[in-house]
Amino acid sequence: MVWIDKINKINRKTDVNAGNPARTGDTGAAGNPARMGDKTHKLTVTALLSAVAFVLMFIEFPIPALIPSFVKMDLSDLPELLAAFGLGPLYGVAVAFLKNLLHILFKGTSSAFVGELCNFTLGGVFALTAGGIYRLKKTRSGALLGSVAGALCMALISIPFNYFIVYPAYEVFYHLPMSVIISMYQAILPAADNLIKCLIIFNMPFTFVKGLFCVILCFLVYKPLSPILHNKI
Repeated sequence: MVWIDKINKINRKTDVNAGNPARTGDTGAAGNPARMGDKTHKLTVTALLSAVAFVLMFIEFPIPALIPSFVKMDLSDLPELLAAFGLGPLYGVAVAFLKNLLHILFKGTSSAFVGELCNFTLGGVFALTAGGIYRLKKTRSGALLGSVAGALCMALISIPFNYFIVYPAYEVFYHLPMSVIISMYQAILPAADNLIKCLIIFNMPFTFVKGLFCVILCFLVYKPLSPILHNKI
């Protein structure tokens, strides 16, 4: 009978859709093993890069001829840049946060978390800017533009952050008068007779160059690490 045939066709169509999440509208992670695997992979790589960044924080060295010795060079922003390009800008920010959290947990803080907050803020700005621009233009030139812009933004934001938060904290927690801090800069350049001059002449270029070093290293190691970052091993 015609109506029986119609019912059978509807039942067969329902049975097919019941086993097809794309047709039933279940596109969430729970119904999509590939999506769950991608999320797990990104979280795993983020954790690994955070651990590497945490270790790199201990590999630091002064450049006394160019900047006072209490300001040290390190390359712990490199893993943040790798995460921003390979996983997404927010994962780069996550690496910046987790490396400082690990630093607090394992080494503690001597500045009431001000140093860690500064490191996270600058690293987060670097990763967010670089990864955000690369996300809009996924080419080699887009990556270069994003990373240089990120280094520049990090350098610029270091001025108000150091002026209003970090250096005043040095005075309180390290009992280091501002006049003493400025005299360390004047030993290199006598014309640097106030804090804002010190930050613009020394700290801003230093932070920018540090970012550029991370950019160069990122471009050197990104391709060999790409299979790990993109889960194509």
